[in-house]
Amino acid sequence: MPLEGFQEGLRVGEGVPIDIIKAGTPRPSTLTALFRGALGRCPRCGKGRLLHHYLKMVDRCAVCGEAYGHYRTDDAAPWLTILVVGHLTVPLILISEENFRPPLAVAFAIYLPLIAGLTLLLLPRCKGVMAAALWALKAEGSEKI
Repeated sequence: MPLEGFQEGLRVGEGVPIDIIKAGTPRPSTLTALFRGALGRCPRCGKGRLLHHYLKMVDRCAVCGEAYGHYRTDDAAPWLTILVVGHLTVPLILISEENFRPPLAVAFAIYLPLIAGLTLLLLPRCKGVMAAALWALKAEGSEKI
């Protein structure tokens, strides 16, 4: 039975066979899926995009057709982002404060853009990791497609 929007063995809009969806194709390891998710790629095939725009999950992978629209990462991605950014920046801030004691204006001019930049950089990657973890662990989504 072909996937909705897919012809049997063909990608949407192309005449290229889909080689990833074959009976018996093994699922990638959890670590591989998490790495692919961190790169914003489909955890299954590693070729399609996992996120549309900045943080919107795609409904299905454009390459292999795997459904992702029903996975909800909710607060897990911001939690992971805060955890990672905090563990990266707090030691740097403490070391610089202890050794250099910069004036408050200089400290804010350095620390705030650093923290904001890291947060904006890591948030989509953390969302990809959480979505890939849900997929790799075969978690049910909050709604079925």
